[in-house]
Amino acid sequence: MTTINMYNMNREKVGEVTLNEQIFDVEVKESLIHQALKVQLANRRAGTVKTKTRAEVSGGGKKPFKQKGTGNARQGCSRAPQYPGGGTVFGPQPKVYNLSINKKARKAALCSLLSFTLKQDRITVLDQISFPKISTKEFSSFMKTFDLDRTLIITSEPTKNLYLSSRNVPYVKLLKADGLNVYDVLKYKHIVMTKEAVQLVEGALQ
Repeated sequence: MTTINMYNMNREKVGEVTLNEQIFDVEVKESLIHQALKVQLANRRAGTVKTKTRAEVSGGGKKPFKQKGTGNARQGCSRAPQYPGGGTVFGPQPKVYNLSINKKARKAALCSLLSFTLKQDRITVLDQISFPKISTKEFSSFMKTFDLDRTLIITSEPTKNLYLSSRNVPYVKLLKADGLNVYDVLKYKHIVMTKEAVQLVEGALQ
């Protein structure tokens, strides 16, 4: 049975949380983590880059000069690639970069990553995270209390005060439990979760 201490916002221990061993204590499979990350990053690419070919550039419907008698090489269009303002040869075109991974493998990758993060003692569980008012100063003080930097905060439903208090603090991201993903877990050094968020994550990954 895997347990972790639960704290309040003053870093006082208020209990323990029992973690699901099938999620927080599994074998770390680096290949699955790599695959899930590659799929997630690939699917973020827009693939909308594009240049115009000579057929798409406006103008150039008339020969720039007559075929013979000028001493120049014959030209059929002023929008050919060798002309300023002409079309591009073999330029980038829209492309779909989407990759896929089955649901079971994606969940297994996230479980592997959570297990690794827990073994590194980089997961903190709180009974709740709430602020009576919007205050970046109070949020920064909370971060210093737990010696946190580059932190991913996972809650069941972020409150307005929490969101507005944390948004100007660098290297901090607020995330709903149902939005947990491999990229964000890898990007941030520490993970702070509420007790409710732990239950939601376990329910989603079972």
